[in-house]
Amino acid sequence: MSSAGYSAGEESRRLIAMAAEHERLAAEAREAAERWMIAHRTERQVAGSLAPLSAAGYSFLHDRGWPGSRSRAQIDHVLVGPGGLFIVDTKAWAGVEIAAGRIFRGQADVTDDLDGLADVGYGTEAVMADLGLAPGEVHVVVVLAGKPMPPTEVGGVVVVGEKQAAKHINSHGRRLTDIQINAVLGAALNHFPVLNAAPVPIETTISEPVLAEAALEPLLEVDDVTDILLAGLLAAPIEEWMAFLHPSQAKLVRRGFNGPARIRGAAGTGKTVVGLHRAAYLARSQRSKILVTSFVRTLPDVLGNLLSRLAPDVTELVEFVGVHAFALRLLQQRGLKMNVKKSELDLAFGSAWLRSAAGGPLAAIDANPQYWRDEISYVIKGRGLTRFDQYADLTRTGRRRPLGIDQRREVWKLFLAYQEELERRKVHDFDDVILRADASLRAMPIEGYAGVIIDEAQDLTCAMVRMLHLLVGDKADGLTLIGDGQQTIYPGGFSLTEAGVSIAGRGVVMSTNYRNTREIVEFASTVVDGDEFADIEGDVHSRDAMSDIPRSGPVPVSQRFSSRAAHDKEFIQYFATLPCAPGDIGVLCLTNQGVRDAVQALSSAGIPVLELTDYAGLPVDAVKVGTIKRAKGLEFKHVILPRVPASLLEGADQDDEALTIHRRELYVGMTRARDGLWVGVCG
Repeated sequence: MSSAGYSAGEESRRLIAMAAEHERLAAEAREAAERWMIAHRTERQVAGSLAPLSAAGYSFLHDRGWPGSRSRAQIDHVLVGPGGLFIVDTKAWAGVEIAAGRIFRGQADVTDDLDGLADVGYGTEAVMADLGLAPGEVHVVVVLAGKPMPPTEVGGVVVVGEKQAAKHINSHGRRLTDIQINAVLGAALNHFPVLNAAPVPIETTISEPVLAEAALEPLLEVDDVTDILLAGLLAAPIEEWMAFLHPSQAKLVRRGFNGPARIRGAAGTGKTVVGLHRAAYLARSQRSKILVTSFVRTLPDVLGNLLSRLAPDVTELVEFVGVHAFALRLLQQRGLKMNVKKSELDLAFGSAWLRSAAGGPLAAIDANPQYWRDEISYVIKGRGLTRFDQYADLTRTGRRRPLGIDQRREVWKLFLAYQEELERRKVHDFDDVILRADASLRAMPIEGYAGVIIDEAQDLTCAMVRMLHLLVGDKADGLTLIGDGQQTIYPGGFSLTEAGVSIAGRGVVMSTNYRNTREIVEFASTVVDGDEFADIEGDVHSRDAMSDIPRSGPVPVSQRFSSRAAHDKEFIQYFATLPCAPGDIGVLCLTNQGVRDAVQALSSAGIPVLELTDYAGLPVDAVKVGTIKRAKGLEFKHVILPRVPASLLEGADQDDEALTIHRRELYVGMTRARDGLWVGVCG
């Protein structure tokens, strides 16, 4: 072959290769153009499906940039309205299936493709927290164009079919006020940048379309629009605090701690609210179980029902249970039987007292056996002490009556006699339940809890905190203790060091009172003026100062009566003067007998009543009546405290432990009131 012929052949092959490469590039260009056109049509189609939400009060931001990104990445739609803020991305995916928390396109796992969107949601939560918007009010939604699929959570993102998308968004109901919607919308306009903000020249000539003209977008039927709007009407409005917090509270909900943490503050500063939001936030972000517990048996039920309204998407991940109920359930699941009979426990201690202490040195110090029963329950068994030398030189936190070594020997003798009586009767007390659960967890730890939140932590014993700490250890965001030492209404106390818990550098003090009026705070503070208490952090404290009490209202009413008959007559007549509904009123008593008397008086007057022992946090048109202990963690527009002993409002004797505890209890009752307070004092 000649050299000229060789060159001609090479040139021919080169031209063929160039033509093939040109065709390949042209094909890629056509595919890219088709993808763009499909995406554009898809986005417009989904926008049309969401359009009825404008009638429900939603504002739309279309084609926004990813916050903080220099790329041309696009957020298809941002919606702001009564149900919160929704970041919406559209997908024209085919063959989509969701299984085991993962999303597949055919055989391909595309779950990780949604991570970027989830991150946008997380960053948006932080920005909106500056306004006070609770983290749970920011939602990321992926809409599958033209596909039917019920709302399904995948890695922090909700995937939903196009036809169900608008109904899903509107089903969140009214969670924001109009003023709050405007504030969030303003922040969203700044947070999500406009794409192609620079002026773009408009081509006025008409060229041939790249693709055949897109088919008309499917129109929603009247019934479809009705269902969308009805979903919003059927969703009951929620209390404002469930969606909007003070910015400092919203930031605290999202704050990360690298170990056990404590949130404390005076009554009314919003500790329980923050704890409830934090439970939802941790469950949502970690996709693992969160335990919320308290010493008050009925409080978890109330908090559980509040969470079902606050964050229905995580109710299956947040468990609410009293600390004793948790321990009993654990032991039952492990085949360890506990026989707790209150009547038998009373007989057991009474027998032990008569046999080893009545008429002896302990009775000479305090003739009331209950003081010594509390010593055993809160100081000895509440710490899990098993040897006298542990008790001999123990700092008896919170107990104001000093005991020498010989007196402590007498207490230990009573303790041993009580234990013998329990064994003889084959019964266990509630302290035994906690100690047995603690031992069982040490022998066989359980996993599955990402976090434990203890509300009213100051009411727990050392052994209770130690047991709950075993569930999560010292891992980040594992244990959160919420409470206020000023509201300690049980004898004794302990330090977190004794429980093996360190919160060094992880303590937060809340100092703004969001619940009470200034008048209520000032009135209630006189009851505990000068009171000092041993805090669980190991220090002696007086009441935490409040930096701000923004609300004002009527001065609390305190009336004194010479007889119960005169008191009860005014007590009933006072209800006719109240501007609020019965369901907004709490009648709180110091004793169970006081509850029974109040219920009888109200019922006889035809006033509807619901006892706090039966209250589960659901709205009810009846006056709520219960002990102050049962009311911990709750609030009412108006609180009535009947038959208060005059001695509790007179000068405080700091050495009288029982009287000090009763004063704190009265303080707790008063600070349950948001707007109004009435105290009926009997001489």
